[in-house]
Amino acid sequence: MTAVTEAPPPLAPPAPEAKPPRRRGRLTPYWLLLPGILWLVVFFALPMIYQASTSVQTGSLEHGYKVTWHFVTYWDALSEYWPQFLRSVLYAAAATVLCLLLGYPLAYLIAFRAGRWRNLIMILVIAPFFTSFLIRTLAWKTILADGGPVVGALNALHVLDVTNWLGWTSGDRVLATPLAVVCGLTYNFLPFMILPLYTSLERIDGRLHEAAGDLYARPFTTFRKVTFPLSMPGVVSGTLLTFIPAAGDYVNADLLGSTDTRMVGNVIQSQFLRILDYPTAAALSFILMAAILVMVTVYIRRSGTEDLV
Repeated sequence: MTAVTEAPPPLAPPAPEAKPPRRRGRLTPYWLLLPGILWLVVFFALPMIYQASTSVQTGSLEHGYKVTWHFVTYWDALSEYWPQFLRSVLYAAAATVLCLLLGYPLAYLIAFRAGRWRNLIMILVIAPFFTSFLIRTLAWKTILADGGPVVGALNALHVLDVTNWLGWTSGDRVLATPLAVVCGLTYNFLPFMILPLYTSLERIDGRLHEAAGDLYARPFTTFRKVTFPLSMPGVVSGTLLTFIPAAGDYVNADLLGSTDTRMVGNVIQSQFLRILDYPTAAALSFILMAAILVMVTVYIRRSGTEDLV
């Protein structure tokens, strides 16, 4: 008998070699980023470099300015205008706190209690943006007029007695005082606080509140232990979006304040457009930017909000 040998199975065809990705495909993400990068370079990086060179120049408008690396301009600007810097930080911080106190309840209402009125309330929050910033600020001159109903009500309630003692108002008037400037800042930047807060509160799962209630937590305890900690990203974002532009604002202090309420933004605007001292104006701008950057970095680190670090 002859042994029958089975034929070996046919070999599988070799797998085709993986083709390397085309070079054009690898560069596609960079081409998509190119417009944004060009925009930042032209409208941010180049002006920053130009202002940095301006801040270390010496000379005059008649004879021209020349880069001499005169860094003493920074010290001179800070030593002369430090009251305006301190005033800007205080006014911006007060406006930020007021925006948080006013905006958080409204954002909470929109997120959890508004129901079918949510879209309408959101439109009312955003509606001021359809009006010019300048017109909105000028309107506060009428609202806070000396013979107006607001000042009359504050006098009747003896609120001005307290603000006079704090140094925020003077006599029986509110205009041309720190309180008027802070009110203008609070009104103009309040939407920047409400929108991040609403976005953060809306993401909170309502079942967490029900679970807290099932565990016999009171409403205030639920807010303190659940709602507020989970809304911290919105709190941090809102305070940053409010404080940063408020610290550099000059319109409110110019229209609602006086010479005693000038902020650093007013000094920069005056140095650039009236006195024409470009090195000092550029140095003040960089000092303000550096101070805000340091404060924001410390604030984010202390707040413990990893989403923004």
